[in-house]
Amino acid sequence: MSLPNVRGTLTPNYPLGQESWFRCGGHADLLFEPADFSDLENFLKNYDGDVMVLGGMANTIVRDGGIRGCVIRLGKGFADVKVEGNVITAGAGALNGTVASMAAKNGIGGLEFLSGIPGTVGGALRMNAGAYGMEVKDRLKSATTIDRTAHVRQLKPEQMGMSYRHTDVPEDQIFTQGVFEGVAEDTEIVRARLKDIKAKRNETQPISEQTGGSTFANPDGMKAWELIDRSGCRDLQIGGARMSEKHCNFMINTGNATAADLEDLGDEIIRIVQEKTGVTLCWEIKRLGERS
Repeated sequence: MSLPNVRGTLTPNYPLGQESWFRCGGHADLLFEPADFSDLENFLKNYDGDVMVLGGMANTIVRDGGIRGCVIRLGKGFADVKVEGNVITAGAGALNGTVASMAAKNGIGGLEFLSGIPGTVGGALRMNAGAYGMEVKDRLKSATTIDRTAHVRQLKPEQMGMSYRHTDVPEDQIFTQGVFEGVAEDTEIVRARLKDIKAKRNETQPISEQTGGSTFANPDGMKAWELIDRSGCRDLQIGGARMSEKHCNFMINTGNATAADLEDLGDEIIRIVQEKTGVTLCWEIKRLGERS
């Protein structure tokens, strides 16, 4: 298959799993990092193969057999964050924490929760990510997507079917930008809330470990970690993968885990929790590619 001429980078057989937050897993057949929006648009118009879009890979397991086709990763060319009044426009490649910090710097409140969401804006838009009682949909004004035919859409939250850790936006639409609106507040007050969130994360989450954020979504009216703890699965381990003792809804690569170890551990947690409590947990972490 011939590849389009691009201004970004095209890298075959890319060790993608090693760049996930779990630091394990397989290769991508091809990785494309577009220079900017027009570079992405040109590629989509002229590439005939399968594509998959990834951001910061904070909540992603790349299976050991790797990912077929082309993975598109939106990086520096999509990381701009602009402020106008109480509105922040952020590229899909911008870190959620950067958006929260920029908001605080400019005296914009209401976006601090983004600092508790690992990864990038694109991933947060895709899954309506949330933390500390807030979700993306609560502060989103609009999102921009582009599809395989290079058709660009401007979507309002009410058009996106946003619910808990979910949107109805088709997978073939790639998020490239989000526009968020906060409220005017004293900068020091907003910074104090950011500091409090950071302290809570340090106290309750294994953020210094090779982890991927929350493993399972919270069932209606329940907490996944409480179900895991009640089922005796805190600190459960398979191979090099272990559930964190500090926060048992966080999965950890202890140093030598394979992607299969991580996925097998998650599936075993689902089985045990179902057996003990009658509740079926659902993965929040995405598992991509082929098992070896």
